[in-house]
Amino acid sequence: MQKLSFTKMSGSGNDFVMIDNRNGRLDVEPRTLAERICRRGMSVGADGVILVEPSSKVDFRMRIFNADGSEAEMCGNGGRCVARFAEMLGIAGPRMAFETLAGIIRAEVNGTRVKLQISQPRDLRLRRSIEVDGVVHQLHSINTGVPHAVILCSDLEEVAVRALGRQIRYHPAFQPAGTNVDFVAALNSKGLAIRTYERGVEDETLACGTGAVASALVAASLGLVSSPVQVRVRSGETLTVYFNGNGPEFREVFFEGEVRLIYQGELMEEALLA
Repeated sequence: MQKLSFTKMSGSGNDFVMIDNRNGRLDVEPRTLAERICRRGMSVGADGVILVEPSSKVDFRMRIFNADGSEAEMCGNGGRCVARFAEMLGIAGPRMAFETLAGIIRAEVNGTRVKLQISQPRDLRLRRSIEVDGVVHQLHSINTGVPHAVILCSDLEEVAVRALGRQIRYHPAFQPAGTNVDFVAALNSKGLAIRTYERGVEDETLACGTGAVASALVAASLGLVSSPVQVRVRSGETLTVYFNGNGPEFREVFFEGEVRLIYQGELMEEALLA
């Protein structure tokens, strides 16, 4: 493989390897690429790989591959990173639109802050009961570009996010696609705290944009919060979620937060060794 330029970016703790693939220069299958270079300690390390490709409809197309090699429909923090990446390279202006498997996404870049409009939320279901190891858990679910299960908790520090999140992610109720799992505490009428087990990463991540949005919309449907909602993610940063409506039909759903440019480099062949 020839040397491949990349940029490392972080959206509130979600980190990604960004690659400009508009000329189709990749000579490695994207799923293999993601599996290999997302390994922390053995390669670049990241939650996912994002490719920028041409689009005949809007400014560009975003493809995102999780750390396990699976291709995701959408990623909120990844979408914010790709928006800043595209603006930085001159692929798009500060206001842009790009394709994803979840539909057309619009974004606005203002320095290091990026505001992203997600695809129309759907499939809101409140007060679902599922059994895990003989214990019945009440949760809520919604699709904010990708599926999310939301569990309200009184103490996030006591939650076994990795163990319980994994069991719910693979629960028969959410097959065959599986689900992301958000554990959420209501702080006040304008604030939430969240911890997320992410499908595809198969672990807790420091942030999840679509999870922050899912949690805010579920909490609003239950009468706990109103727009705009400040969602504190595990990295300690805060994402702001904006929306109209109060469920089940939400409109004009955006979220906003910081995006960091971490470093730029060249990927060497040894980074892809199995």
